[in-house]
Amino acid sequence: MLGNIEIVSRLVMAAALGSLIGFERERLSWAAGLRTHMLVCVGSALIMIVSAYGFEDALKADHVVLDPSWVAAQVVSGIGFLGAGSILLRGEIIRGLTTAASLWSVAAIGLAVGGGLYTALIAATVIILVILAGIKPLERRFISVKRRRQLTMLVDRGSLSFHALHEALGPVSVRVKQFVVQQSDDSPELDEVRVELSRLSSMEYQAICERLRQLDVVREFREDDGS
Repeated sequence: MLGNIEIVSRLVMAAALGSLIGFERERLSWAAGLRTHMLVCVGSALIMIVSAYGFEDALKADHVVLDPSWVAAQVVSGIGFLGAGSILLRGEIIRGLTTAASLWSVAAIGLAVGGGLYTALIAATVIILVILAGIKPLERRFISVKRRRQLTMLVDRGSLSFHALHEALGPVSVRVKQFVVQQSDDSPELDEVRVELSRLSSMEYQAICERLRQLDVVREFREDDGS
């Protein structure tokens, strides 16, 4: 059986490690922040300690077998409900998957703390912090450039349908996520067409803009992506 000091030390270590990851989420104002990650880590550590060491008296009886891995497996699956609560759907964009994954990872760290796997838990904490805080600038630089962009065109009334846009863009038309046509407020002879595109690099986007500008039916062209 673990001594009282060892038990308290493991729980405090779990709280400290959970706070490191929770602080990274807290500074981004996510619902699952500092306290949530600390509680998950401490709770997982306590569950693992109880599972591994809390039934030693019962194990002394004949024909009694205890497998701590069963409890660990339940924590891994059960934490999914808490992670699901941090996932939000905003329009067509899902937010919170990274926070849900961090909660799941913190639960694993707590289990490692409860099991006394100090090398594994320290290494995992460092790796998770690098993934959450260190990889994000690289992700923004090399991946987030392929973001959603929107453009607006004024065209001759009834001249530009989705089928016509598909023919004008060719294979790139699969990047069109929204196509809205409405009568222009400025002139009843013109339609205002809003097109939203996704997952495009700057070069691909400029090529599409150039192709649409060259259409004979386009009278005015505006880029609404903030560039």
